[in-house]
Amino acid sequence: MNIAEIAKMAGVSSAAVSRYFNHGYISEQKRESIRKVVEKTGYRPSIQAQTLRTKKTNMIGVIVPKIASGSIGKVVEGILSELNRKGYQMLLAVAQNDPEMELKYLSSFYDNQVDGVILSGTVFTDEHEKMIKNASVPVVVVGQWFPGHCSVFHDDYHATYDLTKTILERGRRKLGYIGALLQDTATGQQRYKGYCDAVCDMGYASLAGNFVTSDFTVSAGYERAGELLGRCGNLDGIVCATDTMAIGAIQYLKNQHINVPGQILVAGHGDSDIARMMDPPLMTVHFSYEKSGVIAVQMLMEQLGHEESVMKEVKLGYHIVA
Repeated sequence: MNIAEIAKMAGVSSAAVSRYFNHGYISEQKRESIRKVVEKTGYRPSIQAQTLRTKKTNMIGVIVPKIASGSIGKVVEGILSELNRKGYQMLLAVAQNDPEMELKYLSSFYDNQVDGVILSGTVFTDEHEKMIKNASVPVVVVGQWFPGHCSVFHDDYHATYDLTKTILERGRRKLGYIGALLQDTATGQQRYKGYCDAVCDMGYASLAGNFVTSDFTVSAGYERAGELLGRCGNLDGIVCATDTMAIGAIQYLKNQHINVPGQILVAGHGDSDIARMMDPPLMTVHFSYEKSGVIAVQMLMEQLGHEESVMKEVKLGYHIVA
């Protein structure tokens, strides 16, 4: 079977069949006629032939740091839903929080002729800058602000600033902070800076030093909560860079027979499903993760539709869930 035969059986032109498979505009009547013939014959267009003809693979490479993450899962869901709507397929690569592996996947995607790449990274190096600047296909960064390149990111600084200020306004006067590695600009640097500026602006500058660094796991949050209390003494509030860290911290406190939130209020970031299931629900920050994935695809499609480079930086908002 070929397009001409499908067109003849459906009573339409070959151009209409081509538009059907390339997600172009045709009337609903023609679309339904073609669909019935395709369903009856089991016809599938040759990907290789389409690639040779259009110079497009209709494949988008997506690189994420890990998959065991509620926030990353939501970003990927947003990417996938929009790619499906646009008629593209996704090739997913998991870098396991290794910046060097991200670079290898970028190189592999360039060599394998995907139409574009969406990168959800954590630590950006000079080599990242070089590879993205010299990319053979459009690249959009999601989850981090990457100045001078297309990126969609969250207002991490003000989110943590407002969260910390809210906790202080509720009468908590001795806070501690469990944060991510500072090499991670968004979750590490920006959220910690938001915490520091908030306690300083509210007249509690000494609290800026009540700080430990954690991995993005429940077990790490558990261990770092013990370290934080051992270092800082009695606290009445702990701000965590992620919900996962916060849940680990709560487990530690409960094992020490410390009432949460009575004695120590614990807050996180992410508005994860498990945070909502906590009793009482975890105080947290909602970020539009799924929306960021959708916007990343839209930005990529805009670049694919222009011969000249289209550079956009989109910062998304947040709200506190208390």
